[in-house]
Amino acid sequence: MGTAVDAPNKGTNGSMAEKKPTVVFVLGGPGSGKGTQCANIVEHFGYTHLSAGDLLRAEIRSGSENGTMIQNMIKEGKIVPSEVTIKLLQQAMAESGNDKFLIDGFPRNEENRAAFEDVTKIEPAFVLFFDCSEEEMERRLLGRNQGREDDNIETIRKRFKVFLESSLPVIEHYKSRGKVRMIEAARPIEEVFESVKAVFTSKNEAE
Repeated sequence: MGTAVDAPNKGTNGSMAEKKPTVVFVLGGPGSGKGTQCANIVEHFGYTHLSAGDLLRAEIRSGSENGTMIQNMIKEGKIVPSEVTIKLLQQAMAESGNDKFLIDGFPRNEENRAAFEDVTKIEPAFVLFFDCSEEEMERRLLGRNQGREDDNIETIRKRFKVFLESSLPVIEHYKSRGKVRMIEAARPIEEVFESVKAVFTSKNEAE
């Protein structure tokens, strides 16, 4: 009982730190193609893809009090409190059984970043940043017609503004630590994935 072998299975906080999973943050503006490329990375490199947005939307669908609060904040274009998103991410990581994660759309700001590292004791292996012009992202979002209520022009522009103001300092922070891998995301999907593959292949070779 209580041996070192058992320890990694206990508790969300402890287990994440003890297993020391590999975490890659995936950042880029709305419509930069993060979701599509994450699916390719999962298929080719065996990562588990955790989308902060998907986890939040699932919480909204659950009808919980937490979900209602999240829905109201998203409608107003505000950022959901760090502890709410981190808790959802930790839960998903613990339940996945994997030790390699793509965390998509998080951290959205410096406070998110600091809170994630503080709570989980995990620093990302690197940050995959999908760089795409606002015009191209807007064109993609308006064309995808997925029935998401946040895909109208006013909300899209609000989301761009929030992304620029909040996420760029996170990218700058990791850039200063040599952890940002910039991907030119306005190209066709196949070309973008060739660049992504090169990043993950060189990471595997470095290990």
